[in-house]
Amino acid sequence: MTAQTLTVPAAPAPDLADEAALLVREIEQYLTARVRTTAHPLVTKTTAELVAEALGTPAAPAAAPVLNAPARALRILPDWVLNFPLLRQLHGGGRHISVAEHLELTALVIERYGWHRGALRSTSGRRCILGAQAVLFRLGYGDETTALAAGHRLQAVLTARGITEPYHRWNDAPHRTREEALALVRTAATHARQEAHA
Repeated sequence: MTAQTLTVPAAPAPDLADEAALLVREIEQYLTARVRTTAHPLVTKTTAELVAEALGTPAAPAAAPVLNAPARALRILPDWVLNFPLLRQLHGGGRHISVAEHLELTALVIERYGWHRGALRSTSGRRCILGAQAVLFRLGYGDETTALAAGHRLQAVLTARGITEPYHRWNDAPHRTREEALALVRTAATHARQEAHA
């Protein structure tokens, strides 16, 4: 996945920046909710989980992030608009995320934008798995290495199921469903997270 070189205006219209800011805010809320505060960097449980374990009481489940759906206008904007430096700077551009986070955010984009097959995106802005990954990449969440590693993780899940076709073609199969696509992405995210903590 590489960034396209296009001649574009120097800055998007203010309303486009507002629309992009909604998606960026949602992604940032998600990433903030994923931050784990632990007693020591090598400890994989949160302090609250360790205290609950010591007291023999179940730990309270982590609160899910409050997410707002991105506005429709952002979904239907051409993908190259997401490359505007102003939009990328709204969230620091080039932010490092893990492969698991990339995959979890890919699922989030599909949930919010809608799922598509047969092309990276529909005219209404729905995205296939690869198209959702492209949204994150163009907004500066992770880099090409992260996106490629996430693709390898998706492919590994399919390979374990005996499926040899590339995940983007698997996504485009006529009988494929949104639920199957989301399940693949989430399974790959779970495997990536487990491998990172192994």
